[in-house]
Amino acid sequence: MKKEIIMTGSAPAAIGPYSQAIRIGHFLFQSGQIGLDPATGKIVEGGIDAQVEQVLQNVKAILTAAGADISNVVKTTLFLTSIDDFARVNEIYGRHFNAEPPARSTVEVSRLPKEARFMMESMAFIS
Repeated sequence: MKKEIIMTGSAPAAIGPYSQAIRIGHFLFQSGQIGLDPATGKIVEGGIDAQVEQVLQNVKAILTAAGADISNVVKTTLFLTSIDDFARVNEIYGRHFNAEPPARSTVEVSRLPKEARFMMESMAFIS
């Protein structure tokens, strides 16, 4: 199978030596997304709510570039700098994954790039 790099200007550019996503066959592996505004490259203002919404918009943009949508996501991993934000994150996340939500792991971490409070990586199946 051929490895295809997925890149879109509708999501933030990578801030290191990695791709926004890699597609191999029917699988799409997305790098961790933080709440960066694609236009400015800066973390969005508005706290955890705004960051989670921006992350999900970035994830959707990359999925679109790969010819998929949010319904194709089969697994996510959520990274929070404070588990106290879990309820807010869960509520916002649930609005985007309201039908047939993917498998998920959630962990608290000490820090994230650019002092983000939330990061999400995902895997999708595209038929």
